[in-house]
Amino acid sequence: MLYPEELVEEIRARNDIVDVVSGYVKLQRKGSSYFGLCPFHNEKSPSFSVSPGKQMYYCFGCGAGGNVFTFLMEYENYTFPETLKALADRAGISLPEREYSQEEKKQQDLKSRLLELNKMAARYFYYQLRSENGRQGLEYLKSRQLSDETIKSFGLGFANKYSNDLYNYMKKQGIGDELLRESGLMNVDEAKGMYDKFWNRVIFPIMDVNSRVIGFGGRVMGDGKPKYLNSPETPIFDKSRNLYGLNVARTSRKKNILVCEGYMDVISLHQAGFRNAVASLGTALTTQHAGLLKRYTDEVVLTYDSDDAGTRAAMRAIPIVKAAGLSAKVLHMQPYKDPDEFIKALGAEKFQERIDKAENSFMFEISMLEREYDMKDPEGKTAFYNGVAAKLVEFEVELERENYIEAVAERYHIAFDSLRKLVNRAAMKGAVPVRTEPRRGKKAAGKEEGIKKSQKLLLTWLIEKPKLYGQIKGRISTEDFTEGLYYETAELLFAQLEEGSVIPAKIINHFTEPEQQREAAALFNASLQTDTPAEMEKALRETVYRIRNHGIAHRRAMLEPTDIAGLQRSIVEERELAELKNLHISIE
Repeated sequence: MLYPEELVEEIRARNDIVDVVSGYVKLQRKGSSYFGLCPFHNEKSPSFSVSPGKQMYYCFGCGAGGNVFTFLMEYENYTFPETLKALADRAGISLPEREYSQEEKKQQDLKSRLLELNKMAARYFYYQLRSENGRQGLEYLKSRQLSDETIKSFGLGFANKYSNDLYNYMKKQGIGDELLRESGLMNVDEAKGMYDKFWNRVIFPIMDVNSRVIGFGGRVMGDGKPKYLNSPETPIFDKSRNLYGLNVARTSRKKNILVCEGYMDVISLHQAGFRNAVASLGTALTTQHAGLLKRYTDEVVLTYDSDDAGTRAAMRAIPIVKAAGLSAKVLHMQPYKDPDEFIKALGAEKFQERIDKAENSFMFEISMLEREYDMKDPEGKTAFYNGVAAKLVEFEVELERENYIEAVAERYHIAFDSLRKLVNRAAMKGAVPVRTEPRRGKKAAGKEEGIKKSQKLLLTWLIEKPKLYGQIKGRISTEDFTEGLYYETAELLFAQLEEGSVIPAKIINHFTEPEQQREAAALFNASLQTDTPAEMEKALRETVYRIRNHGIAHRRAMLEPTDIAGLQRSIVEERELAELKNLHISIE
């Protein structure tokens, strides 16, 4: 069942957003709001604002925003029911028992039981590592120079040499075969029956961003195959949507996240003080991984092995990372193979120097392209430059493209103008227009963005100064807000203004998708710098006129040719529009 709207609103109202967010972010009061470093992206100057009046948060840096429910869902990766339960408990409110469908009950119960089962397995493996049975595993970890503290913090364990140890343990705990089969901890064979998936392996518990054990990785002792083995996909584990070490890396407060190849790289880096390291789980970096990283950083440093396989992995990852809106750099570790080997040889300080000098991903791609040509042969060198020009065409913004042309020209000792001519020629061959100014979109698109900005401004002004509503009421309507989400938001806000109680955070609850909540929050945080009340009144009058004018034009364009009544209404609206130019608005 859905909880009553009144109950949801009571829970929200009983959890002051400043109090809740203060438990995660250090806030400092500035004027009527509180500011701190945004927990959703890395920044040095606080741009994360929490408004006690609006009961909302908004980051002017990355655009994250919403109410207290949104914050907890984003930060803790909770579902809405989980968020509602947490905040209800915090406020001392008892939630009625939710009536799940049979399928929902089955799935939710299964996930809860699997999480509990994984926790039991992790404890079992952890204990085995410290027993006589786990001596070989502990010696291996010590040979990799891992400290007791590191072994403990990552919950490392050991699966014994016999393939039925964990199975027998779980059966003694009363765990049924059906749940064990769903867990991914067991293999099932017609001849052998059910037996342990992991045996004679050092165990790496895999945790989600909330530090819940969702799966395991195991490194075999000796020469067995495969060297590394991961849990199969289960109802709680999807390797393409989780990253090893992210539960720690997301709180590291570093400006970037280091993406490595394996468990030991992450663990070694964390032990050396680089707690912003993560690794994909036995799979290449996916778009889901990139989207997950985007939640916590704006820059990724690809820290893959320096061999050919690592280079290929970096080349595959770069376009995926960029498509997610992340900046990408590539760290060079030569002559060492991986981060673990590098740090053992040269130490953390030298590794930080390599991070600071990580190569721009585009320049890395160019250096990889260079390998395909014989640069001592004039024909090969010319072919290389043509290949570079084809890649430079991909930059649509002139300033960015010019900067890269300059960087490539300097590195390869080619005249800037010569390379630019090659780029223009490559664009013409591919029928790709090389822009001579930053992309601004078509005139109509630019006008549309201007209307959106005007609508945002008016919505923000109305919640900050509700008395303005009385002065524009009847002169502008919700239908003048032509964008879907803008229209919905305006309808909810105008209804609150009619009732005389404006609660922006309550409006956010109307939207169920996180992206909608973020966009709605942005509508209430537009800003326009005006120095005097007179300038403010002038800006407000022009904004109201612009929105109304656009609304009339939009409705007229949607009319059917035979809609005479609609056309007549439009003519009346246009006549009334002229009055708005002289509308007197007081902000006092």
